[in-house]
Amino acid sequence: MNRKLNDLIELIIVFGLVFILFAIYVPVSIWEEEDQFESISHFRMNTIHHIQEFYKNLTGDYATDGLWAMNVVNAVRDSLTADSTYLDKQLLGLYQNNITLKIPEGFDMEFDTTFGFQRFRRDTIMDTTVKVLTFSEQLSRNDTVYIQKKNLPEMLATETYRDVLSEEAVNRVEVVDYYETFMPDTSMFYCPLTSQPYKIEFIENKLRIESPIKRIYKEPRFLIFSLKAQNHGYIEDGILSWSK
Repeated sequence: MNRKLNDLIELIIVFGLVFILFAIYVPVSIWEEEDQFESISHFRMNTIHHIQEFYKNLTGDYATDGLWAMNVVNAVRDSLTADSTYLDKQLLGLYQNNITLKIPEGFDMEFDTTFGFQRFRRDTIMDTTVKVLTFSEQLSRNDTVYIQKKNLPEMLATETYRDVLSEEAVNRVEVVDYYETFMPDTSMFYCPLTSQPYKIEFIENKLRIESPIKRIYKEPRFLIFSLKAQNHGYIEDGILSWSK
């Protein structure tokens, strides 16, 4: 009898420990999920804002239809990929519509850096170091310096140059930054949590993009928990509500 009672107590303790761990770690994972949804939502609203700014730069005004603005901006980037001289005043034909645009120089680069994620990579570069004999005015005698071979022509043109003593090929590692560009798509116009479209409106000629969440949004998690989210904020006239 006592043995059965002890086994029962041990079983209750094990279940209690499991429940405590469950109660500690599950809410943390839910909070992380809430933060992730909010971050994605902010990213999408920011992307919509950038699309509208690019469209305004091309046409002189915002678009009442955000998807149309996105298609125009993407089409211009595609055209510049095919033809780098696609600049200044151009007539764009898109979905049986013609629209007159003024495309500034550097549009493609600005597009890639705006709609892109900065990345870094390490490149191994084969370089040649040259040992050069020069006259040092500070020392009042000849001295040796080491330069990259690509800079040798500049050194040869100086009055202090005397001679090339040796060359040595070396490998060096260089950190290079680049942008991993993406093309905005229709998913950017919908809340990642509710799948409802963002509210895009114009208030006194100011562009406002707002989260569609009106009340506290809830989704069940693991029967006894819930994912909760409030309005993810807005962007008005370029000002982010979540950065105030």
